[in-house]
Amino acid sequence: MKLKSLTMAIALAATSASTFAAEQEGFYIGAFGDYYDASWKNMREQAGLDVNESTGWGAELGYRFNDYWSARLEYADLDFNAHDKVLNNRNDIDGERYGIDALYHFGGGPFYGLFGLKDIDVVDDNTFVNAGVGYRHFVTDNFFVNAETSVYQGLDKGYTDVGAKLGINYFFGQKSAPVAPVEPAPEPVVEAAVVAPLDSDNDGVIDANDKCANTPVTDAVGSDGCTLYEESKVTTKLLVTFPHDSAIVKQRYFDDIAAVSKFMKEYTDTTVLLEGHASAVGDAGYNKKLSQKRADDVADELVKDGISRERISTIGYGEERLVNKANTAEAHAENRRVEAHISTVERVKVKRK
Repeated sequence: MKLKSLTMAIALAATSASTFAAEQEGFYIGAFGDYYDASWKNMREQAGLDVNESTGWGAELGYRFNDYWSARLEYADLDFNAHDKVLNNRNDIDGERYGIDALYHFGGGPFYGLFGLKDIDVVDDNTFVNAGVGYRHFVTDNFFVNAETSVYQGLDKGYTDVGAKLGINYFFGQKSAPVAPVEPAPEPVVEAAVVAPLDSDNDGVIDANDKCANTPVTDAVGSDGCTLYEESKVTTKLLVTFPHDSAIVKQRYFDDIAAVSKFMKEYTDTTVLLEGHASAVGDAGYNKKLSQKRADDVADELVKDGISRERISTIGYGEERLVNKANTAEAHAENRRVEAHISTVERVKVKRK
């Protein structure tokens, strides 16, 4: 095989690397799963043969020289998909890959770059150079897993391929560091310790005076270390208008009624007074009854949305409270309405400045 002499050279170099002083050095062995995307078209050695991707397995032997450099020998057993266009059939072709890689570990950490030389025997021998990146993670002090990907460039036929590996390895070395000479410690200087009062939750109130431990850091606190609150008024309102001589709630107001329902569900202590009104057109007594019916119909929609009837009051004012006293169609349309205003007070945390 073309790479046997190079393989032996790397092995000898690894054996002699014990002279390097490193935080982590030594041999490791591993096994890996392999994927290789070939895409070799019309191989000259067998006319009409296309060789495609491969899945396989492999083994490797490596040596970590120091924090930054390591090298390894690799063998992979490959199983390529192939298409013979002359016979118009598909079958599998066995292959083998031998090679060497040099690895540079960025900053001595888990990420590394790699470059190498490979011999791939499928139908005939082809030599490739490869370069890629990888990542290794120690599961224990000796076992680590690694994943990597490489680009392969053919030297014999100009193929450009990609591959990926996922492996598990056992590291025979151990972490070590130069032992510095131990110097006698100087005699300690005893000073009186000044202990600051403890404020465990950093709210500005020492633990001895803090009645509320672990107050959120976003909350303003009082002299007792407890969160400060302030009252805030929250309100909502409703306006539903009606056609002439009608108490039917139009579809377009359902979302507004649902918003009031949501508000009352959030603030369960609230109640609502629905005030029904009519325009000045027609008999005043009739208009008073019509305005009451309008208020009751809106109340029915709130009940449908899950609000208890006991929390709803209604009153019909008829034409007693006109918002627009003009004798026009627009004024009459403004006056045919149901109104409601709901408010409550909630306690809100004061934010720390």
